[in-house]
Amino acid sequence: MKCIAFIQTKGGQATKAGLEAAGFAAAIGETVAIVSGELNGDGGLGAVGVGRVLQGPADLDDGQLGRLVAAAADQEGAQAVVCAQDHLGKAVAGRVAVRLNAGLIAGVTAAPNGDSYTRNVFSGKATAQVKGATDRLVITTTPNAIGMPEATGGTAAVEAFNADLGDRKVQVLEAAAPSTGGRAPLPEAELVVSAGRGLKGPENWGIIEDLADAVGATTACSRPVSDIGWRPHHEHVGQTGIAIRPNLYIAIGISGAIQHLAGVNGSKVIVVINKDPEAPFFKAADYGIVGDAFEVVPKLTEAFKAL
Repeated sequence: MKCIAFIQTKGGQATKAGLEAAGFAAAIGETVAIVSGELNGDGGLGAVGVGRVLQGPADLDDGQLGRLVAAAADQEGAQAVVCAQDHLGKAVAGRVAVRLNAGLIAGVTAAPNGDSYTRNVFSGKATAQVKGATDRLVITTTPNAIGMPEATGGTAAVEAFNADLGDRKVQVLEAAAPSTGGRAPLPEAELVVSAGRGLKGPENWGIIEDLADAVGATTACSRPVSDIGWRPHHEHVGQTGIAIRPNLYIAIGISGAIQHLAGVNGSKVIVVINKDPEAPFFKAADYGIVGDAFEVVPKLTEAFKAL
């Protein structure tokens, strides 16, 4: 099978989610990547199994990107198009599927299993094996679910690519990325420390920051915390916020409502700290500590620093 992988870049390099998508595509078959804009060398794509990279123009809107990727798929005779299941990937994937008259399998969470693909259903409570019913498929991969592909040390040839992209329909006047304090963005974070209303107020968030610094984690929060302004909205994780799949998720003072669990239950290991032994979150936890966060968290931070 021949694949086209739509890869987002940052500073000329493929993003982590992009590398995961490229590695997934390479596991399916011969893969050609398509990128838009600046690229340093091959952006690190050759090392994960990509044979060639098509470099399209920069500053395209979602509709133009859809045209670009579909045109690349037609030129290469690709049977599959793969991209990351993030905001831009989802916007592009649907457009490409319509243009190619292809089936769409969204949110794949595991390496390909023959001609079937694994994805979560029922808010992550179960998984389904899905097969395409069309000659061509568009597949999106859930960030931080499949894992980074093993580096091969190869390089990919880079070629300029353009197509009839039509007129730009959306003009971006300003773009401002939320500050993460030097930490990994939540969708890509492998370690996350999160807190809820059990912290009693924003003035107490220092113990969360200290723990996150000690383990090299990204900070997050529950929806009520962001709604009342204790923390910025880009830190809100859950069904109505950002869905994450870190290797470690530490939840502090969060009861574990179903909406929150739906966005974090893909975490590899969940640690819950709550003074209420009946908190629902303990049922989903791999490890739990019943205790006051203001006593437990500083001790946990010191223990991590000692290690």
